[in-house]
Amino acid sequence: MENISAHESVQKMYKKLNADGITNTFDRFDAQGNRCGFCSNGVSCRLCSMGPCRISKKAEFGSCGINADAMAMRNFLHLNIMGTTAYTYHAKEVAMTLKATGKGQTPFTIRDEAKLRDFANKLGIKGEKGFIGTKEPKINELAVKVGDAMLKSIHADSNEPLDMVELFAPESRIKVWKELGIMPGGPIEESMDMTSCAMTNIDGDYVSLAKKALRMSIATIYGSQVPLELGQDILFGTPAPHEHDVDLGIIDPGYVNVVANGHEPFIGAALIAAAHKPENQQKAKDLGAKGLHIIGSIETGQELMQRFEKDDVFVGLTGNWLSIEAALATEGIDVFAMDMNCSPPALGGYQDKYNVTLVSVSKLVAMPGVDKQIIYKPEKVEAQAQELIDLAFENFNKRKAAGLVTNDLPVQKTFTGFSGEAIVGALGGTLDPLLDVIKSGDIKGIVALVSCTTLKDSGQDINTIAITKELIKRDILVLSAGCGNAALQVAGLTTTDAQELAGEKLKAVCESLGIPPVLSMGTCTDTGRIINIVTAVADALGVDPSQLPVAVTAPEYMEQKATIDGVFAIAYGLYTHVAPLAPVGGAPNLVKLLTQDVEGLIGGKLAVETDMVEAADGIEAHIMKKRKALGI
Repeated sequence: MENISAHESVQKMYKKLNADGITNTFDRFDAQGNRCGFCSNGVSCRLCSMGPCRISKKAEFGSCGINADAMAMRNFLHLNIMGTTAYTYHAKEVAMTLKATGKGQTPFTIRDEAKLRDFANKLGIKGEKGFIGTKEPKINELAVKVGDAMLKSIHADSNEPLDMVELFAPESRIKVWKELGIMPGGPIEESMDMTSCAMTNIDGDYVSLAKKALRMSIATIYGSQVPLELGQDILFGTPAPHEHDVDLGIIDPGYVNVVANGHEPFIGAALIAAAHKPENQQKAKDLGAKGLHIIGSIETGQELMQRFEKDDVFVGLTGNWLSIEAALATEGIDVFAMDMNCSPPALGGYQDKYNVTLVSVSKLVAMPGVDKQIIYKPEKVEAQAQELIDLAFENFNKRKAAGLVTNDLPVQKTFTGFSGEAIVGALGGTLDPLLDVIKSGDIKGIVALVSCTTLKDSGQDINTIAITKELIKRDILVLSAGCGNAALQVAGLTTTDAQELAGEKLKAVCESLGIPPVLSMGTCTDTGRIINIVTAVADALGVDPSQLPVAVTAPEYMEQKATIDGVFAIAYGLYTHVAPLAPVGGAPNLVKLLTQDVEGLIGGKLAVETDMVEAADGIEAHIMKKRKALGI
């Protein structure tokens, strides 16, 4: 395919993949040819034995009697359920790790005690009398109880309002959600309800199904995403701004290299700790290597990079999920450790071809040709990290015998770690400076870019970079998360050098604060973190989030977690741009509901646009409309 990627490093390694004749995402995407129009438009169904059914002018109903709008919305709801359960799995892992750490069973410590105490206080958790007077046991006890509270919320009954929603959501939003009857229970119970109603012959009304998707999205953000990021901050530290390195050039073949890939930070954090041990560094040098490096890939890399500064052990992030095959093709990786998300299932053939050992570190991950599995357990993680490092030592001998390969790939600086606390800190401890520059128009508004990366409408990251350049040029500040964040990091847009690409007013604000025009917020799970920032801004101005000059863009959404994020953005009251079109195009009433009618009900709506200049036009027009309504 032409324009396979916005990144020089991936383009270069793709040529190697292509020359080697090894399967890769870019060639597989092309090989699929034209896609089925019925499937692309959401009007095909194979749930029951009377199907597959397709809706057309000749057949306006499926065999069961479902119409195009309900079929498309039901199919879309299935995607959202997967996104919810994936986020909730991650949240459960955080809760279990927090509990095990509180019991002294992991090598981790409580890095942010203040955040633990604050979270416990919000949850109404008090310490036991027997622990008062000894600080450390009290902290550990709170960690266990907070972990238990997270698990309780995850499984909370869907017939009762979820406590986390009432703790963290704006009161104005809660009022809207209650009026619409979409105040949720816990994400597991909601997922069970939604899975049941999305079976054959249960819920065949597209409006009802759409309301259920909105309801489940609220449970996902407040029952899974917000608590999981709070838990990770408690365990590994709340992100603070610092410089790091990204792109494939961070892979130095002269080192023993272990890559942590996926969406969870646990194995990666344990690897960083183990790799700092002098005996492991010495073992690497005894093998003829320069030392031992830990490298981050996709969202696991983002989680680590936000919290661990660059040093001579942890050296940064390779890129997003479409960079994985290119990274393996460098022949510089010894162990590629895969946790719960985003490891393409055809990687098995890369092991012998590129002298790398692939290891699943999650019970969820398996693929043909990969037989090594070290399933993450909080109580065993220290030993598991050492086992992975020992496998890397073994692999380095093989790689060295085959001849170390140098690829001369670029390295890009990035500025990362912009948590809500860090943003407030950069503003001098209060949101007032941000509110002032928004009111004055020096910053027209804020756009949260939370996206994947896909080949559907363009090459890797091309649309993500294009819309971001358009937005910052128009004096709109961008907060980035997800695989789209890696796109902007590798493209150099999360550095202070990128101030030169911003409009004159935004540039001046960024120069005065010493920040980039794109603030790197982390992963797709940081949707919850971004929402908390927007909530704080809305509260400070005394308005509902739907009244703010704020929008969301997912210019290259790809998988199921992205769909539930997008639905929540609408539920939260935000203008939500997406590309490509979700599989609902064959359902005209549903499209009208999502892109027009829902705004009158809940404040947010979907905007679909594949031309990034026109997409930026729509976002800017929305922001200016909101500014006018606020009188600023």
